[in-house]
Amino acid sequence: MTQNPNLQKLSEAGVSVWLDDLSRDRIESGNLAELVATRSVVGVTTNPSIFQSALSKGHVYDAQVNELAERGADASATVRTVTTDDVRAACDVLAPQHESSHGVDGRVSIEVDPRLAHDTDKTVAQAIELWKIVDRPNLFIKIPATEAGIPAIAKVIGEGISVNVTLIFSVERYELVMGAYLDGLEAARSAGHDLSHIHSVASFFVSRVDTEIDNRLTAIGTPAALGLRGKAGLANARLAYAAYQRVFEVQPRFQGLRDNGARPQRPLWASTGVKNPDYPDTMYVTELVAPNTVNTMPEKTMDAVADHGEVHGDTISGAAVASQKVFDELTATGIDLTDVFRVLEDEGVEKFETSWNELLDATAEQLRVAGQKS
Repeated sequence: MTQNPNLQKLSEAGVSVWLDDLSRDRIESGNLAELVATRSVVGVTTNPSIFQSALSKGHVYDAQVNELAERGADASATVRTVTTDDVRAACDVLAPQHESSHGVDGRVSIEVDPRLAHDTDKTVAQAIELWKIVDRPNLFIKIPATEAGIPAIAKVIGEGISVNVTLIFSVERYELVMGAYLDGLEAARSAGHDLSHIHSVASFFVSRVDTEIDNRLTAIGTPAALGLRGKAGLANARLAYAAYQRVFEVQPRFQGLRDNGARPQRPLWASTGVKNPDYPDTMYVTELVAPNTVNTMPEKTMDAVADHGEVHGDTISGAAVASQKVFDELTATGIDLTDVFRVLEDEGVEKFETSWNELLDATAEQLRVAGQKS
């Protein structure tokens, strides 16, 4: 099997290709291994919505759920067992990529319970618990970048645990995330942890920004407003990359940590499936190419890039001034960016909570039925 040339070009340009999906069927059928071999996939991200979708389809989980029902497991324990088993198995599939990249890639992410998004201490406790349960060096624990999540990120990194920070929408919040990562590395160093074994990515959501801002621009309805549709998501991500470069390539604080083996916290472009059919379906991939980044894609987007994505090297570096101009124009048009990012964060947490509760409810029903049969 050979790698798809478009995705290979993306990888060669410095973008790690990750799959934003996971299921037991994908693992056991060999599909995940095939994507590694033919689509340059070197990582996997999950979230509560992905697990809810995986467990609601087919019967691949029935035997394990029945076994757990016989043991008297409740819905929460069942979901935790099933999801951590899948993530552990995916970590094993990607272990060669983890080894060959010296720990940078070959990563699989699992998220803390989204209902803990506003509780720092419980987020830290569950992150440590999940790290121990999965017990794989190429695991990422996903922690949302809420106000309560920022100190949790620092504490978890300080424990020597690798973290994928999720639900980042604004550059201002991203700067706090990078600060938390550096705080955590300094704590980890003081605790005697090997900094070269601690990795992190910062998941910056892209298409959701366009969806929210485009709706507001359409409501304003002026020619200036309508002309700005579809520009905010890319501009936001490009400004985030400029912030990444300042912190990890220019400012002195990280350089001392780098001397102790620390790795920069790479930007990860998430929510890269195009929501508006008027936009090119590869837009959030081919327009966000830069060294030391990650793009996690739903399979539909990955297939589109493989089929007709045009990768022409770095499309981010040097775009900060033009991107800031887009934001200045949005503000002048009447877009309240602070409110946009607040709404997006609240909706993001709520969507994951809803998916998690649906997953728990469906699992509880499966356990009930299994208990009746036994």
